[in-house]
Amino acid sequence: MASSVDLGSQLESLVSRLVKAGRYNSRSEVLREGVRLVHERETRLAALDASIARGIADADAGRVHDLDDVAARLDAKYATATRGRDMQ
Repeated sequence: MASSVDLGSQLESLVSRLVKAGRYNSRSEVLREGVRLVHERETRLAALDASIARGIADADAGRVHDLDDVAARLDAKYATATRGRDMQ
């Protein structure tokens, strides 16, 4: 399906420069790359939104841990790992 887009003068100029410089073979190639990048960003944002929703659901359901307890366990874990590495 063919598309017609109005990029405005600034973006049209950028597309033309990219093609002229040989970075892309055609205007369509530049636009396809742009759409691919938007798709990748939207996919990452959707995954982030889903992770945030899971975190909120966990918090609402009481599946949380006290920050001080978690920090103490992590401190102990990494202190042990550091001591083991220093002995080598």
